[in-house]
Amino acid sequence: MARTTNSDTLPYVESRYELGMLASQRVRDLNGGAEPVVDKKNDKLTVVALREIASGKLDVNAVRHEFVQSYKETPVSASGEESLEIGSEDPLLREIDAELEATLADDEPGTITAEEAVEVAEATDAD
Repeated sequence: MARTTNSDTLPYVESRYELGMLASQRVRDLNGGAEPVVDKKNDKLTVVALREIASGKLDVNAVRHEFVQSYKETPVSASGEESLEIGSEDPLLREIDAELEATLADDEPGTITAEEAVEVAEATDAD
């Protein structure tokens, strides 16, 4: 079995840092059930991912895009909603949303608003 070196992957990636990021994303893909594009043999998934990148058979741009998407903060559903839970048909989620809205809208005596809390904190700091 031939070893894969950094120099084998340099035509396909810009730096060793990017190589690490792309290889880690590809390992996550392989763990998720993606089919390897090279013969897996008895190698660990990390080695398989590096061999895939070095072979040139893997679409590195697709893996790069997938990596960036995996670190975006707000997941987007297929219908374009900002959150996957907004407008959910799940009765439990709807009930939780209703409770949260009621709690936020409820202005019970003895509770203070965020603005009042800031004023109290500023007054305390001034003393």
